[in-house]
Amino acid sequence: MHANRLTEGAPPMSAPIVDAAFRHQRREDRAMLLLTAPALIVVVALLVAPLVWLAWQSIYADGFTLVNYRRIFTQSVYWDTFALTFKLSVIVTLVTLLLGYPVAYAASALPPRLSALVLGMVVLPFWTSVLVRTYAWLVLLQRTGIVNRTLMSFGIIDHPLQLAYNDLGTAIAMIHILLPFMVLPLYSAMQKIPANLMQAGASLGGSPLHVFLRVFLPLSLSGVVAGTTLVFVLCLGFYITPELMGGGRSVMVSMVVSQNVELYNSWGAASAVSLVLLVCVFAIFFAASRVIPLEKTLGAK
Repeated sequence: MHANRLTEGAPPMSAPIVDAAFRHQRREDRAMLLLTAPALIVVVALLVAPLVWLAWQSIYADGFTLVNYRRIFTQSVYWDTFALTFKLSVIVTLVTLLLGYPVAYAASALPPRLSALVLGMVVLPFWTSVLVRTYAWLVLLQRTGIVNRTLMSFGIIDHPLQLAYNDLGTAIAMIHILLPFMVLPLYSAMQKIPANLMQAGASLGGSPLHVFLRVFLPLSLSGVVAGTTLVFVLCLGFYITPELMGGGRSVMVSMVVSQNVELYNSWGAASAVSLVLLVCVFAIFFAASRVIPLEKTLGAK
């Protein structure tokens, strides 16, 4: 009410002033649009246009058709492929979370120099190609590889284990490659937790485990959601590692897309599978945004 009295007593703005302010605002809007136009053109050319092309390819083949989508939802081979993809993605995400959380916690609790050393070791694999790391795991896990020979030399096993060219080998290699994508978001969230909160909890008589569970863990959940979302989405579209480590036995969605294009020259089927997977990714991001705002999920402050 007080604000209303002030505005009622204020002299009204003249029409020329209002028109000048409106024209100035329109000039600013046009200038901002011109400044963002190059970025918008790049986004449309590299993201929007390919997605529109994929959608068109999936529903048009000498006429409008939904046969590509009908095939996905009626044939068991597609259901099995999506089921395997989501199963491996869940396993890899959970294992990377269990392995990455202690590493991120240690990095956030250590002195700066030791913390930088830990993070350096985490990001060191980024300097090596994914293809090279995958072949390294093939050398380690194959029947005549270092792991099997070591286990047999110690008498732990009598015959080589099947560690490669299956789901197990695929999961192991994916965990190694995607672990940094879990550690870094966790570390970023843990770094923002004030250290005096843990000290306050301890001064009030809480045990280290109790303080961790009641104070530190809830405050680090934004990093958990960000890391799990990032790793899970990357797992859904992983191609090189499952292709090599699976040996044709572990067929994931990305491999089905490649096979439809390279073997059957069926762009429509590949486009339909790609769009279904894209919808799944959008649904995951939407679900994650219900828990943690999307900007925090993507690593923004």
